[in-house]
Order: sequence, then C-alpha cells, then structure tokens
Amino acid sequence: MEYRDLEKVRSIIDDATGLEIAYAYDDLVFPDYTAFIIQFDDKKSTNFFIYFHEDCDEKETLFENISKACAEKKCTLTQKGDFKMEQKGEEVALQFI
Repeated sequence: MEYRDLEKVRSIIDDATGLEIAYAYDDLVFPDYTAFIIQFDDKKSTNFFIYFHEDCDEKETLFENISKACAEKKCTLTQKGDFKMEQKGEEVALQFI
C-alpha cells in the first residue's frame, strides 16, 4: 500500500486557500465547500492532481495559489479536469469530466 501524506496536502490546502479538509477517501482529498479535489499520484509521492467542480468560477486563481503552495513544499500539481457530484440517497457519486 502506498503511503499518502495527508498532512502535507492539508498544509498545502490551508496555506493556499485557508480551507480545512472536509473528507479524505482512498487517494482523494475533499476540502470544505468542494470547489476542488486533490488526488494523490501513486507513481510519484511529490506530485498531486487537482480536479475542479464544474461550477467553480475561480479555477485559475485557485490553481495558481495551490501550485505555489505545492512548490514551497517541493511538490508539483497537475490539473486533470473537472468533476461533478450527484447525491444518490445517502451516497455521493462523482463523475470526472
């Protein structure tokens, strides 16, 4: 099993946006308000992927700020695309677009 440094991601998100982590599941990290999702890269522990909610209006600014926070921690961030969430009963379905 790959070690995932959740504390590093928490620190990056906090430094860049002031947001806390609302939920972490497997390789995905969901900050408060879910404007974006951070995904761990299992091939390189210093690289992360970011997906933005389809309705997020601040993608460029968020990406720039989070990329800077990553660079300060000697990490890289790659923008992978968008996602949408749909409530299905008590579960949430994610669809990456």
